[in-house]
Amino acid sequence: MRKVRWGKVVVFLLGLAPLFWLGWRGWNNHLTANPLEFITHYTGDWTLRLVLITLFVTPLRKILNLPQLIRYRRMIGLFAFFYGCLHFLTYIVFDKFFDVHEMIVDVAKRRYITVGFTGFVMLIPLAVTSTAGWIRRLGGKRWQLLHRLVYLTLICGVVHYYWLVKSDIRLPVFYGALAALVLGWRVWARNRTTGRPAALPRVRKAPEPVVQ
Repeated sequence: MRKVRWGKVVVFLLGLAPLFWLGWRGWNNHLTANPLEFITHYTGDWTLRLVLITLFVTPLRKILNLPQLIRYRRMIGLFAFFYGCLHFLTYIVFDKFFDVHEMIVDVAKRRYITVGFTGFVMLIPLAVTSTAGWIRRLGGKRWQLLHRLVYLTLICGVVHYYWLVKSDIRLPVFYGALAALVLGWRVWARNRTTGRPAALPRVRKAPEPVVQ
């Protein structure tokens, strides 16, 4: 348990590292010529990266035989939601200045904002129901079904990034390849499990009669 506790401390500090780095760049006026665009892209990138890392936890713990990795998945997922909130708040506060009408027009007309907003909205129930209490309330099967929204969130994030950039598509294509890899592994693992023939029941051998 001590190793797990210290592991969570390390994961927590690593999760905050991008925020500290952003703060350091801001303090030293290194946010490029367009600070708003830099912060928006930076927080969006980290949202997508952390969603990917969250989904890679399961295959890595099985491939590397490290079952304890599952203990850090919830924290990583919450950090993905945290940076998603920063990404969204940067847009509504510093870009649109709380102009609800303009935001609605943006969501309706700009497809990359539409799909990005959809991905963020799907992150909200995942973050809210990430606790053990919600697992008990919903039941294991319904909770797992709800949390499959993370796959759609990932796809929306990749598409949002791809539609956002105008010329250099290397990064969104790279993230798309990672998304295809982890989703393909999930499909393969699921088919492997469901396609496995059911084990025949073991028949106990009848006891030998006692010879008088």
